[in-house]
Amino acid sequence: MTFTEIADRVWVTRRPWYDVTTTVVGGERGLVVVDTHASTAAGRELIRDVRALGAGEVVAVVNTHWHLDHLLGNEAFREVWPEVPVHAHEEALAELERGAVAALEEQAGTDEEHRDELLASTVVPPDHTFSSARVLDLGDRALELVHPGRGHTSGDLVLRVPDADVLVAGDLVESSAPPSFGEDSWPMDWPLSLDIVLGLTTATSVVVPGHGPVVDREFVEEQRNTIGVLAETARDLATRGVPLGEALDAAEWPWPREHVATAVARAYAQLPRSQRRLPLI
Repeated sequence: MTFTEIADRVWVTRRPWYDVTTTVVGGERGLVVVDTHASTAAGRELIRDVRALGAGEVVAVVNTHWHLDHLLGNEAFREVWPEVPVHAHEEALAELERGAVAALEEQAGTDEEHRDELLASTVVPPDHTFSSARVLDLGDRALELVHPGRGHTSGDLVLRVPDADVLVAGDLVESSAPPSFGEDSWPMDWPLSLDIVLGLTTATSVVVPGHGPVVDREFVEEQRNTIGVLAETARDLATRGVPLGEALDAAEWPWPREHVATAVARAYAQLPRSQRRLPLI
């Protein structure tokens, strides 16, 4: 669970629990930590590894979206650095306020091994939010926070390190498994948001997914196109009047049906009523 330096003063670690990726970016003013893991205890372990880098103190935390496996460690960072700002998109904060209690209870109920650890954690919400973009000044380098649009959630952000050609993508990109489509995902918007993400990369960019090993621009292009196939297949079925209950059996899908069921339902719900027609009799 140690960090690997993937570019100049950009370190990445993959934690076995949820296979969550945390990124640390260093500058002359200190360190920025992107995603703090899934509990306060896990956050404390993460802090020990961050300090082992010997690269300075943490001056900012960034949450890529509201899901608890990426931010429940915020409390641990506030224990050590009480004034550290926690940055996120404004919609991520809104989603957290709407769903944190239910999400924590659900995770504790389905993860018996970590139940006590989860219930002992306190949700510390982000306190520095933005709508479109924000720059974090580390003195000798600037980090760009960008909201490319809705996708995995409505409040996703990516972090760009321009001088190192690194982009931290959160769960807009996943490499350890197919993209995760939850009840708060936006499959019809996701491909367009990834178009924005691709516009922030170059042919040589290193992209850090929310889960799994680092990837390149080509991987992101492929994932964008595959999500696009899912979205347009759902659009075609709905436009032709295929009921949602028959959609999974009516087409070929890029991932197993059990994985895309929620995505298809969400896609149907997103489509304007004019694009969801009743079949002619």
